[in-house]
Amino acid sequence: MANVNKTPGKTRRAEVAGGGFAGLTAAIALKQNGWEVRLHEKSSELRAFGAGIYLWHNGLRVLEGLGALDDVLLASHTPPTYETWMHNKSISRETFNGLPWRIMTRSHLHNALVSRARALGVDIRVDSEAVAADPEGRLTLQTGEVLEADLIVGADGVGSKVRDSIGFKQDRWTSKDGIIRLIVPRKKKELGHGEWDNTIDMWNFWPRVQRILYSPCNENELYLGLMAPAADPRGSKVPLDLEVWVEMFPFLEPCLVEAAKLETARYDTYQTNKLDSWTRGKVALVGDAAHAMCPALAQGAGCAMVNAFSLSQDLEEGASVEDALLAWETRIRPITDRCQALSGDYAANRSLSKGNMFTPAALEAARFDPLRRVYSWPQ
Repeated sequence: MANVNKTPGKTRRAEVAGGGFAGLTAAIALKQNGWEVRLHEKSSELRAFGAGIYLWHNGLRVLEGLGALDDVLLASHTPPTYETWMHNKSISRETFNGLPWRIMTRSHLHNALVSRARALGVDIRVDSEAVAADPEGRLTLQTGEVLEADLIVGADGVGSKVRDSIGFKQDRWTSKDGIIRLIVPRKKKELGHGEWDNTIDMWNFWPRVQRILYSPCNENELYLGLMAPAADPRGSKVPLDLEVWVEMFPFLEPCLVEAAKLETARYDTYQTNKLDSWTRGKVALVGDAAHAMCPALAQGAGCAMVNAFSLSQDLEEGASVEDALLAWETRIRPITDRCQALSGDYAANRSLSKGNMFTPAALEAARFDPLRRVYSWPQ
């Protein structure tokens, strides 16, 4: 099909608000397709927030399409199994029928995307906050400068000013549980005998509700997700209340001692937001700005990256930017909507504590191949 979205001799321009995973993915993918891209990050430097991250087949395929996969594989880890414990006893071991998945630090993934964006010549601006946009293709910065573009991408997070300035309708809700996310040394020698290369999802419902998601990122770094209800003042306390966590998970004491030293730790409740639409005119929303979800299926970043990458694909086919954005949302949104809904249900009911919960429905988003636009892995 001829691309009638391009004017001969005219380079299309995109302004991207937000330098996280979604914004960087959109910027790289658009640049690879010949767009002039300027990315705006409100902070004084590009850096990742948070601790560790899971990427599944869908996200890894995006990295392949961006030319960043090899860098990410160098310092990341695929556990032999995803193991679930209840009251410190193993109740399930899942291998997902060979479906690719990977754990890494958020900084490692972010650095790989930043390096790729810079290598391609994406114009990256720090200390540059987008505060408003309009569907005609104008982005307003905090300085008052107004930039005109063929496309505006709002990738500025759950508190998106791009989204809120236009007035997208949204539902937002917070879960009863939250999580403390930390990177600590693995301490394999100190932990002693055990299958410490696995992901181990450790649940306890008595005498308190507490969960630790033990996730090795590489040979040296361990991602710990410590879940407790928001109503529990000791479980949600930061810096970590070492006594309350060691009492429940004594075998992890060497790692928890390190975790308790981290003064920058924070407790975050699970957030979900669902919009009436992801697009308005020449504006598209990606990532948490469009579909923040509970982390139960570890697909927040994966869906964000898939959607940002898919946006660049559909812009190569539409008769106009506006039509291409509508077609993109129609094509790709149902996968995210189903993943978001199931993630919310799993989080609300603490369903992962049952073990063997990565069903075909739970792995639907993970199985999607954005390069081929099909589901490419057996259920």
